[in-house]
Amino acid sequence: MSDLLIRPADEKIYHHLTSEKAGWTYLNFEAKILDLNEQISRHTGEYEYCIVLLGGNFKVEAKGQIWETKNGRKDVFSGIGHAMYLSRNTDFVLTAQSENTDIAICWVATDEDHAPSMKRPEDAAIEYRGGDNANRQINSLLEPGYDCHKIVCVEVYTPSGNWSSFPAHKHDERKVDADGKVLEANLEEIYFYKIDKPQGYAIQQVYTDDRSLDEIVRAKNNDAILIPRGYHPVVAGHGYNVYYLNFLAGSDQSLAATSDPDHEWIYNSWKGKDTRLPIVTAVMNGV
Repeated sequence: MSDLLIRPADEKIYHHLTSEKAGWTYLNFEAKILDLNEQISRHTGEYEYCIVLLGGNFKVEAKGQIWETKNGRKDVFSGIGHAMYLSRNTDFVLTAQSENTDIAICWVATDEDHAPSMKRPEDAAIEYRGGDNANRQINSLLEPGYDCHKIVCVEVYTPSGNWSSFPAHKHDERKVDADGKVLEANLEEIYFYKIDKPQGYAIQQVYTDDRSLDEIVRAKNNDAILIPRGYHPVVAGHGYNVYYLNFLAGSDQSLAATSDPDHEWIYNSWKGKDTRLPIVTAVMNGV
């Protein structure tokens, strides 16, 4: 099995992956199912947190305030996610308000303070990238420019048979222009997958220019794939709509990337859009 592919540990706690275990610097990741009224009580310490609601509803108590999702989603194919942001040095309690509350958590070391906040489905900008059979939907949760330090979080929907994260791009070397604008950030990234049918899958390639890293892996429901460096395109298996949640962190709170020069010509080749998009909207939310 590839070192980049992480299978779910069990049916309730899919993943608990520290940056040390992953062999990198920034990203820590957890994904799990909570029972009704089950709680997570933590102190964020020297980390900022992003908690994404994959299914169900929860409330968070922190800094003398309460945030409730209320209009959660049955699953990731039934609406847009909520994202709860918590800064460092914060005590919080998260309480599941539904059976099988499905959540994903990212935490990243920080030396900055930012206000806690909840990004709601109706506030998530929807973007359609690509065209033809490389068309997909991106929902911004903690997008570049959001009031936090390092975390970027988006969720991506790829219709059956389509290519995604394509033409392939990388973000493993920090590059700036003469004015200091970031042209490429150095970012670690996690792909966390959900498939709309249990037997479905996606195929992901991870490769570098010199092919010192060149792997093709098959991702199934609740699998995670680590992207330490290199280009990383995805293909949704025919017959299966594919969702992946991306957490990124690194040199900049940015998605600046460099495309594989062999495939840049494809940007100007598309003739149409996929009429199956959008796969989800905020109107669909509500458990």
